[in-house]
Amino acid sequence: MTSMGSTSFEITINLIKLVLVFLMMVQAVPILVWLERRGSAFIQNRFGPNRVGPLGLLQLLADAVKFLTKEDFAPEKGNRFMFYAAPVFALIPAAIAYMAVPMSVPLKLDGHTFLIQGFEINVGIVFILGISSLAAYTILMAGWGSGSKFSLMGAMRASAQIISYELALGLSIVGVILLYGTFNLTEMVNMQQGPLTFSMFGYTVTSSYLPNWGIFYQPVGMILFFAATFAESNRLPFDLAEGEAELVAGFHTEYGGFKMLMFFIGEYGHMMIASGLMTTFFFGGYGIPGISFQEMHQIGLNLLGTETLASIFNTVVHFLSYNLKFAIFLWIFIHVRWTLPRFRYDQLMDLGWKTMLPWALANTMLTAVVIFAASYFTI
Repeated sequence: MTSMGSTSFEITINLIKLVLVFLMMVQAVPILVWLERRGSAFIQNRFGPNRVGPLGLLQLLADAVKFLTKEDFAPEKGNRFMFYAAPVFALIPAAIAYMAVPMSVPLKLDGHTFLIQGFEINVGIVFILGISSLAAYTILMAGWGSGSKFSLMGAMRASAQIISYELALGLSIVGVILLYGTFNLTEMVNMQQGPLTFSMFGYTVTSSYLPNWGIFYQPVGMILFFAATFAESNRLPFDLAEGEAELVAGFHTEYGGFKMLMFFIGEYGHMMIASGLMTTFFFGGYGIPGISFQEMHQIGLNLLGTETLASIFNTVVHFLSYNLKFAIFLWIFIHVRWTLPRFRYDQLMDLGWKTMLPWALANTMLTAVVIFAASYFTI
């Protein structure tokens, strides 16, 4: 379970953390939009935004003003409650789910230990998957509340896509859960520290060149999970939810202004969750290859001289390590959008049900057999 703290000081700090993590997510969205525009421009040999401010950075402010000052439109024959509630509920699941992702080693100050995440839950995987899956409901709310057959058709196709790929996504990480034997994300990160080590049949194989990351134990699971997250976040080549050519902009056809912006924030929030989970499950989380948490703390102690400063140094360095891996996966999301063409809807459903789901099930069964054989013959 999770706790907000035992003293008023700890409760206050934890509430501040919740606000800071939410603000970090929201503030990251304009940066990602700018990166997406500049990145697509370089990929397509264009300039991209370059007139409003240095490197076009103030274009984001101009866009924000445009979104906030647009007319507040609502369809006459739509359901007003659902129409207005859908953008709000699109933002909430992504923000809440990301709170459970650990971003660095705990910070220890004056006898208090502060986790560098919104809150810690022992069943972190179940919580994140359960909360983030609520996005399907927001899409249906938007389609139904718009009172438009085009929006409703787009919502039905988009929700069917999300539900289909949730099966493959969930099964792809069952192997990870079997491997680590825990649902706690922090424990998963701790188990991936040190050199790559595998024990079976009484033998132990250790590599001094490779870290003990999950990708080396679950390469198939990693590929399936990452591919499924593209479909879950409605990103190309799985962006049938918002394919303008086929669906007249899909479930958000009737939306504009600030409500449309909230849908965008929700989409980028799911990209952040996917990147954070990829880092945590398969790439050692906030760990740094070749250097343990204790060794980094000792380096900080040697440089700065006090335990407090060493703890801050340790936390900041590992926070930067996490964000570097996190940013790489976000860039892959952006790069793939401008690299691969969109699937047809029948291809998308066939890939989810006929290819990814059987492979995820086979990977789960193989992982279970290998873990059983390793434990049985070791005993």
